[in-house]
Amino acid sequence: MCAIFGIIGKYDERLAHKALASLSHRGPDFCGVEKTQELFFAHSRLSILDTHHRSNQPLKHENILVSFNGEIYNYKELRNKLDYTFQTNGDAEVILALYLKYGEEFVKYLRGMFAIAIYDGGRLLLYRDRLGKKPLFYTQTKNGFVFASELKGIRPFIERVKMNEEAMLSYLTYLAPTVPHTFYEGVYKLAPSEYLVYENQKIETKRYFDLLDAPANAITNENEALTKLESKLQESIELRLSSSDVAMATLLSGGIDSATINYYAKYFGKELLSFSLGFEEYKKYDELEEAKESAKLLGVRNYDIIVSKERFIESFDAVFDALDEPLNDPAAIPLYILLEEVKKQGFKVVLSGEGSDELFLGYRQYFEYLEVQRAKGLYHANWLKKYFRSNFSMHREWEWYKRAFENEVIFRCSSEKFTDMQKNILLRRNVRDGESFGYIAPYRERFEKSAHDDESIWFSYIDLHHFQSEHFLTKLDRISMHHSLEARTPFLDHEVASLVFSIDPALRYKEGVTKSLLKKMMRNKLDAKIITRKKKGFSNPYMEYLLQSGDIGVIEEVNEQTGMFKKEILSRYLQTAKKGTFKQHIWGLYVLSKWIKKELL
Repeated sequence: MCAIFGIIGKYDERLAHKALASLSHRGPDFCGVEKTQELFFAHSRLSILDTHHRSNQPLKHENILVSFNGEIYNYKELRNKLDYTFQTNGDAEVILALYLKYGEEFVKYLRGMFAIAIYDGGRLLLYRDRLGKKPLFYTQTKNGFVFASELKGIRPFIERVKMNEEAMLSYLTYLAPTVPHTFYEGVYKLAPSEYLVYENQKIETKRYFDLLDAPANAITNENEALTKLESKLQESIELRLSSSDVAMATLLSGGIDSATINYYAKYFGKELLSFSLGFEEYKKYDELEEAKESAKLLGVRNYDIIVSKERFIESFDAVFDALDEPLNDPAAIPLYILLEEVKKQGFKVVLSGEGSDELFLGYRQYFEYLEVQRAKGLYHANWLKKYFRSNFSMHREWEWYKRAFENEVIFRCSSEKFTDMQKNILLRRNVRDGESFGYIAPYRERFEKSAHDDESIWFSYIDLHHFQSEHFLTKLDRISMHHSLEARTPFLDHEVASLVFSIDPALRYKEGVTKSLLKKMMRNKLDAKIITRKKKGFSNPYMEYLLQSGDIGVIEEVNEQTGMFKKEILSRYLQTAKKGTFKQHIWGLYVLSKWIKKELL
């Protein structure tokens, strides 16, 4: 795992090195630079595969340069098929060889997670992996073009920081800025499955993959679905276990996702240490007892980490610095502490269970949305439409039914937090009802043009493209890489995801059971206690600790200087914090206020 960074055009070498140095945590093992008067092409390396210096980057072949962040899990298979004289045993050179053979289409052969930069005689190509595990940011300046693995690598080239209003508004609704927005005006991010061509000072973005290209309803027999899923997921986990020359660990909660990964790690002969997290003052939030029981049932070694109030609160600023821009996910705090300990124990790679909920319908609300969908066909919808328009409620169910009676797209994303009506009431600006749907409308358009027509496929599709890629995977990448750790997510293998999208969607939800297919697949492998255990999620006492820290006052402090929010409405929200309601709304305002205070005031 690494950092990629580059400048095309005239540049200040001192500033270029300063920007590159800000990314050193992503690759502390080696830093390489290729430069000319109008090119600064760099790479900071975290050595995972072929740790020998021969695999240091950027790789160079004639007038071609390659800088790559990530892992290509099928690199050995690809290597054996390529007519190329390899000088290394790593995966980066496979990318170079593929590019020489296939040109910009080479990316279609890769199976893994990646952000790739290829400079070929004045033409720059940037690629982000299919499901958005690895980040890639860019900006066009008056002198040229800059790209980097994190926003902090681009920050030195911003002459005057101005907040991107679209990023702020989409963040409030969807917990993270939607693609292509970032909080820094003029700085953008590539979407999952997207690549960028920069040539002659012109930018063009293209898509090279879409989950919706998977054939709809190709598998209708449950036994066939389970057999193929088991084979493909097993293959995905084995690839991620075998592609490493350094120490590897796993995360273990009380749930089926992490248990599945730990089961297969042992199945493939890997005795990995698993890590679990608990809270000193608020044991009701943690899953330590469940994790201990799972570890015992699985026969794996488990390491407990207990977080105190002081440790939690003192991590706030470090986490916000690692994230670079507002991300409304309080679980970033305990994850920071957890992965810090993983690193201290000598590991460079950690396996995690992201993606299972979105693929196998692991959130209870998916089933609630399927029920609400039926309201669209009610005979008296016009009367109900008028009733809901005149009887506003802050509760999300009100919004769901209003959309149903208005015949709108009901499910927008699992990350939806502030609705447009809520934003309109809170902000000192007019926010039209339905405005936030515009940020995800391109995804809906692709869904409606595809062969897929089951709404549950839409749930998975938009959640994988935003809730996972821009929210959960952003958190996982920035926090893990802050500690120079590589995080691998076997459920988010694009072949696994495409297979799920080709299965009759009803097989995922017809019994009304969350993760039905995964539970059936693992029923003869995992103990029934693990399979039937109620989902708890990565809960944590963030609001209790925020209130105890006294720092929640920064929201009103910043509002006094900016006037962003209506004072009386903001006050009402803050009052709800003490009652334990609208907690994540408030955390989102807190994180936003911290960023504004740091960058704009």
